[in-house]
Amino acid sequence: MTDRLMLLDSASLYFRAFYGVPDTVRAPDGTPVNAVRGFLDIITRLVTTYRPTHLVACWDDDWRPQWRVDLIPTYKTHRVAEVVAGGPDVEEVPDPLEVQVPVIRAALDTLGIRIVGATAHEADDVIGTLASAATMPVDIVTGDRDLFQLVDDERDVRVIYTARGMSNLEVLTDASVVAKYGVLPSQYADFATLRGDSSDGLPGVAGIGEKTAAGLLATHGDLAGILAAAELGEGMSAGVRSKLLAGLPYLAVAPQVVAVVRDLPLDVPDPRLRPLTEPGKADAASLAEQWALGASMNRIIDALDTV
Repeated sequence: MTDRLMLLDSASLYFRAFYGVPDTVRAPDGTPVNAVRGFLDIITRLVTTYRPTHLVACWDDDWRPQWRVDLIPTYKTHRVAEVVAGGPDVEEVPDPLEVQVPVIRAALDTLGIRIVGATAHEADDVIGTLASAATMPVDIVTGDRDLFQLVDDERDVRVIYTARGMSNLEVLTDASVVAKYGVLPSQYADFATLRGDSSDGLPGVAGIGEKTAAGLLATHGDLAGILAAAELGEGMSAGVRSKLLAGLPYLAVAPQVVAVVRDLPLDVPDPRLRPLTEPGKADAASLAEQWALGASMNRIIDALDTV
């Protein structure tokens, strides 16, 4: 089997699991475990379908890094539940999901699946770093379009996109990103900067939508080329030029916010997937009994037995 690294955008997936499995699924003590069971089933499906040999659950150690907020104060503002002075803001997470996150981490640890985060950075940055440093093909599993910027056919880096549900996964390559947006993956960060993204609180350049952004990138190559042309007044209408010039203060900082970090100093233990040992299976069975994970735990153990 050819080595292949799978990188999970963990929060994206456990939020999907939480909303996809009824919250009537509970442990003996009454704690909801729908997200835990759903998350394990997602991993089982991914492992059996795409056959990764290595897997990392990438984590948001800071879902809204202050350095990004300093550059664009509206960054993810609508998702803040509580502002914390001197520390990471608290993300708005449903209480029934919040109590399950430690159980998810415990389940991953028991299964030998590596959890990797980075201080003051999001899971996207961990994914960007691991994908950029990988010496094997990479599958990135996410519902976040921001990670389209990492797709790279030459290095065999793909995105397995979950936005349409686990039964309708899309595998994105260079060609499919071009088909969707009219830009190459290497242009996607500039495209998102221009267009903006309300889900992340990024305003974009007023009056510049997807079609215009894609057209500008097709003509000028990248954001630097677009801004050089705007300064000279060449290769675009007067209206588009005026919008770009009005957006210069935003464009001076937004690319740093939109671009995922690719060079974090990460220390990742060997992420190779392995079948559980008999003591490991006993530990997993104990955790499954405590939290009523039942068939979901059995299925992922069976999936690991085939790697």
